[in-house]
Amino acid sequence: MRITLTVTFCLFLLFHAEARVDTLWVYSKSMNIDIGTTIILPENYDSSQWHYPVVYLLHGAGGDYGNWLRRAPLLEQYATDHQFILACPDGGLTSWYLDSPIDSTFRYETYITSELLPTIDSLYRTHPSPSRRAITGLSMGGHGALFLSMRHPNLFHCAGSMSGGLDLRPFPDNWDLLLRLGSLSEFPDNWNSHSVVFIASTLITKQHFIIDCGSDDFFLPVNRALHSVLLSRDIAHHYSERSGSHNWPYWRESIIDHLQFFAHEFCD
Repeated sequence: MRITLTVTFCLFLLFHAEARVDTLWVYSKSMNIDIGTTIILPENYDSSQWHYPVVYLLHGAGGDYGNWLRRAPLLEQYATDHQFILACPDGGLTSWYLDSPIDSTFRYETYITSELLPTIDSLYRTHPSPSRRAITGLSMGGHGALFLSMRHPNLFHCAGSMSGGLDLRPFPDNWDLLLRLGSLSEFPDNWNSHSVVFIASTLITKQHFIIDCGSDDFFLPVNRALHSVLLSRDIAHHYSERSGSHNWPYWRESIIDHLQFFAHEFCD
């Protein structure tokens, strides 16, 4: 496996803390490409021998591996506050973090769960147990986080979604979904099996989830739909709606709640 690591030290002046940010490039055998991930380490990482929980943060459609840190630079502080390693992988512009059933060049589910995750555990002092691993994301990444966690409960103890596109079926003409799944009329099983709301309808799990969406967000109906399904199946989750839209001001607030939720879950 080909791995390239770039290390950057950033001075966080307000708190007089030196944060370490790595750019990790991992070769994906399943897709035959090098893919970047931003790794944010707690300030004491290099001076300690501790093993840290890992939270994976997935970006939305059109984003990349640097999106989270560019738009939410306080993540450096949050990593130190919670003593987490934060990993922000690249999910392509519109991969939806799935293995496309019609395009073999898109295998992001395989990449994250089978290639990236074990690489990070081998290179960093992570706490490699699923009980200390979580995943969340925004928009496309919110869908990806719940999709990956529900399909791989042996890898993630808890998961979240911020403004997630949690049911793909209402959006057959948007965000390259046609290229990933084929037409809805022709391949309805593809759309069902890759939509979180549908997956949750038969889900049996002990995982805990945190899900939120803005009251002015176009994804609000599908978030409410997932909330109803999880309630009907008595699956533990924290669901909330608050004022806001599909934008970074909302997500910069939301990530605070998600990291606090994961910190509580890791203590159980």
